[in-house]
Amino acid sequence: MARVKKLPIGTQDFETLRRDDCLYVDKTAYIHRMLVEGRVYFLSRPRRFGKSLLVTTLKAIFEGRRDLFEGLDIETLEYDWKPYPVLHLDFSAERTTTSESLESFLASCVREFAARHDVSPQATGYTGMLRETLAALSASGKKTVVLIDEYDKPILDHIEEPARASEMRETLKAFYTTLKASDAHLRFVFLTGVSKFAKMSVFSGLNNLDDITLDARFATTLGYTQTEVESCFAEALAALAEAQGIDRQACLDKIRDWYNGYRFAHGAERVYNPFSSLLLFEKRDFREYWFETGTPTFLLKLLRKHEKPAVGELDGVRVGEGAFSSYEPERLLPLPLLFQTGYLTILDYSREDELYTLGYPNREVRRAFSTALLEEFAGTPNGLNAAYTVDLRDALAAGDMEKFFETLRVFFANVPYDIQLKQEKYYQTIFYLVFTLLGMRIEAEVRTERGRIDAAARTADTVYVFEFKLDGTAAAALEQARANEYALKYQGQGTRVRVFGVAFDPRTRNIGEWQEGAA
Repeated sequence: MARVKKLPIGTQDFETLRRDDCLYVDKTAYIHRMLVEGRVYFLSRPRRFGKSLLVTTLKAIFEGRRDLFEGLDIETLEYDWKPYPVLHLDFSAERTTTSESLESFLASCVREFAARHDVSPQATGYTGMLRETLAALSASGKKTVVLIDEYDKPILDHIEEPARASEMRETLKAFYTTLKASDAHLRFVFLTGVSKFAKMSVFSGLNNLDDITLDARFATTLGYTQTEVESCFAEALAALAEAQGIDRQACLDKIRDWYNGYRFAHGAERVYNPFSSLLLFEKRDFREYWFETGTPTFLLKLLRKHEKPAVGELDGVRVGEGAFSSYEPERLLPLPLLFQTGYLTILDYSREDELYTLGYPNREVRRAFSTALLEEFAGTPNGLNAAYTVDLRDALAAGDMEKFFETLRVFFANVPYDIQLKQEKYYQTIFYLVFTLLGMRIEAEVRTERGRIDAAARTADTVYVFEFKLDGTAAAALEQARANEYALKYQGQGTRVRVFGVAFDPRTRNIGEWQEGAA
């Protein structure tokens, strides 16, 4: 078997990656476009998506390190390779607990940068030192490049403390306002992070900022395209297919299902999660690599707190463009956070309605996020949920609905008493998550001409239609489904349709009864 080139697992520094002769997916043509078309950029992407590598690549370019770019696209493009002073701030390297400690960190970074370039600012505050240092360098003929990685980490570290997060935001805002005031002394500014705060808050000082987060020109700057996976990882792909005991095409299909699907502009090509892709090729096993690095618990809590969107409506929710940036510490909303953190992505766009359709990007996110949500909503351990899932899957495969609903009763009986199950939506959410973990495509609140179906789940040969009642009867639920002709939506599609009425008893906090009716 051919030697697989060394993969850059855990390597986020461009110089280290090139010196160690690691595989590099060439994104320098996109970078060159940034250099020639603008000066002040912002790019938001989910965690572990290659942002730090992009920042260190820019750093190497602006330091004039042409030797590191041999054989890459930018080497063939017109660029002068002039070295510039580079102020590189990496907020991921420091956890600041107060606005004072953030100010101290910024002052330390500016002081070290000034000393490295033989500048001795007289000011003691971070904004004053920055202003003096940039002016002094510019006076000597050296405009500065400012690269800021994980700009939002000081805010995100305190996202569950709105007052503290707001203090951090104001400190950062003062820093960026100083940058704007020193615009004449700057060659290039690039900021990146996970979140995209509204411009009138943290970025109000940078009114010349070019936000390329949803810009089709740069939609595939981070992440791997299908062509890049097939060409750059050809050797690793062959090794993976051999380890899995499948042919190349079957392997590509499986990788696409698991890790592709991220889209960062309407009409743009989808990209693969780079972190999961690299670990897949290294370990040659399909797992939830990106998700295993941690899911913010505040996201799960936020979804429990908010009535809308319901969990069952996330996969296919429609929003306007304003939903992508309405993100402030004082008023956290689930959808902007879920998109920015990578749990939802752009599935489609309607030019007529000017609405985006969002949904889970791939199997890894759908399955892992549903597992985490079920644990949060039901309060039951993940291992126990997995055992129930196997029993439920086997019951459905055998067509044994008696066993299926009895297993669900056992599951609900294990939900801790302090978990509130007083709303129909809550039961519906748990129902939705269970079916998702069964590997079935399930829709919640399905619109028809006559009303809304509570839930509809599909297997290869059957559609299961469910109507729920809280503190009602299964017969009443079935009558509603019959009167509104819910089954009609799925008939004539070559699949069997089964309709169920399910009654939840708030006193026992469980499924009270269920009935199957005629389709």
